[in-house]
Amino acid sequence: MPACSPAELEARLRLHFIAELGPKRFARLIAAFGDAASALSAPASAWRALGLPASCAEQRRDASIRLHAEQAMAWLEADGNHLLMWDSPDYPALLAELPDAPPLLYVSGDLSLLERPQLAMVGSRRASHVGLDNAHAFARCLAAGGFVVTSGLALGIDGAAHAGALAAGGGTVAVLGTGLRQLYPRRHQALARRIVEQGGALVSELPLDCAPQAANFPRRNRIISGLSLGVLVVEASPSSGSLITARLAAEQGREVYAIPGSIHHPGARGCHELIRQGATLVENVEHILEGLRGWQVSTQAVPQATGTAQAKHPLLDLLVASPLTSEALAVLSGRPLPALLAELTELEIDGLVSCEEGRWSCRR
Repeated sequence: MPACSPAELEARLRLHFIAELGPKRFARLIAAFGDAASALSAPASAWRALGLPASCAEQRRDASIRLHAEQAMAWLEADGNHLLMWDSPDYPALLAELPDAPPLLYVSGDLSLLERPQLAMVGSRRASHVGLDNAHAFARCLAAGGFVVTSGLALGIDGAAHAGALAAGGGTVAVLGTGLRQLYPRRHQALARRIVEQGGALVSELPLDCAPQAANFPRRNRIISGLSLGVLVVEASPSSGSLITARLAAEQGREVYAIPGSIHHPGARGCHELIRQGATLVENVEHILEGLRGWQVSTQAVPQATGTAQAKHPLLDLLVASPLTSEALAVLSGRPLPALLAELTELEIDGLVSCEEGRWSCRR
């Protein structure tokens, strides 16, 4: 709990529920009046003098605002639920550096994770099998190296990153684009529960019952990058929202890493663009850890994760460079197509290859 009186806490929550009062306007009010309680009791003319819309001053008297604040305070009474203010000693130091840092953060789970070194992992929601494998493996290695893996709980790369960190027994933080009582996507509700149960944390700046809204997901990306020392983009198309996170990370002075892929795979083009713009090309976890040695908090050996599958079969050697069709593999390997398809089927059963859109690729 933040070190402020119940009255001040309720006042800050009421300000937070005013729709048009973003982080910068919130900060302007606190700077002008000293605290939230004084800001709420100030005349509407004083709010207008600060350049705030008249609608903001009108909403503060709304009964629904009071009700939402009371519900949030009741939510805080449950074990594991926290509310961080930007002037709280527990507020994440890196995030506090942002000019639009969230004035309030709702946290469910282990609050101490926000004070530990974090690496963000983001990527496509419609990731390939190879991309999902890489995300899981890199997250597992980073977690074993002492870093908290931070992502956005989305389908695809985000989910694989959280799962990889949990598989290593490490910490992971999920930053939501909804309220903590409106988990999205619904397919990841079980994953969200696992994150909290296994010592992770869910974080949101949005009111507890805020439903999914398209505009809130790009907005939450600044928190993902702001909490982290760097951002690793695993797989992304040129139009992916992950590139927004990478751009914000660069603007915030964070490191940007990208895993390259096949020139024939659309999901690799966003990463290739980032590399052309100066992102660090990453082929194994050491490429990330070597620049962050001073931040590691674990002395255990870090298992290796590489961006390609280990070749244990002649066909895998051919698939390491890029996905190939069955016909192309037959030509390159010199195998008859029926025999080749039988081998590929065995490799697929073993989880070593997968076929997407007619092209075979390695899996880890």
